[in-house]
Amino acid sequence: MWAVATLTFFAIRLIPGDPAQAILGGPGSQASQEALDQVRRDYGLDQPLLLQYFAMLGRLLTGDLGDSYALKIPVAELLGAQIGGTLLLAVLSLALAWVLALALSLVSTGRGRIATAIGEGVELTAAALPQFWLAAVLIAIFSTGLGWFPPVATGTASGLVLPVVTLAIPLAGFLAQVMRESLLDAMTQPFVVSARARGESAVGVRLRHTIRHAALPGISLSGWALGWLLSGAVVVETIFAIPGLGRTLLQAVTLRDIPVVTGVVLLIALVYVVMTVLTDVASRTADPRLRQEAGR
Repeated sequence: MWAVATLTFFAIRLIPGDPAQAILGGPGSQASQEALDQVRRDYGLDQPLLLQYFAMLGRLLTGDLGDSYALKIPVAELLGAQIGGTLLLAVLSLALAWVLALALSLVSTGRGRIATAIGEGVELTAAALPQFWLAAVLIAIFSTGLGWFPPVATGTASGLVLPVVTLAIPLAGFLAQVMRESLLDAMTQPFVVSARARGESAVGVRLRHTIRHAALPGISLSGWALGWLLSGAVVVETIFAIPGLGRTLLQAVTLRDIPVVTGVVLLIALVYVVMTVLTDVASRTADPRLRQEAGR
């Protein structure tokens, strides 16, 4: 969290523009030089960069994210109002990506060379799709062409379908690639040979034995995946006009609203850290071998 706060602080100051100008309403405000100087003194912007940095760290240690330059409201209040929609979008996308990845891995692995080649091609293609291109294609087909779903958020379930699919498909391709390797390894293990010797069907072996091992890498990557989805929400929320952290972050960067940028990035980092811990616990629950290693 400290590293993220530090990198964000210095990176945003590389963006052209004057924070004092942003506080007074942006370049179109035509603020006087006296007003700009007063704002710099009030916000400590006239201090050396290192002093501004340590002052920012001091505020963060007390839980103070500051006030938005543009909206003049506490950053914590702004994030609280926006995080719900973004988390819903990310969680639904992660769930759909899991379903797609598991289905693709189970259907194409161990079914012959042609099925394996097709599965690998689908996974590679899906993982390489740019989100902005995929969103445009989905809108052109399912919104403009077929009229099944709205092209922008409407506050209903149908308005979330295209954004969720946009985020889920590339992630599903990546997860499926990882799960495939684990599934292939599991299919050669002695417990699978024993299950087949007992007369279990191929479907039963996959569902009862190998699917747990195939899911382990996906569980381990879910913390990273959720952080990736929150970051990807910047593009998707902008294209589909969805209120959330992504659009808030983009607007804050454009307006050089430093407290909001810092708050959003720190929140995403916090979610990533928490999810990493939870996925580690879930991995140990799913695989007894990890619990034994931790005990030693």
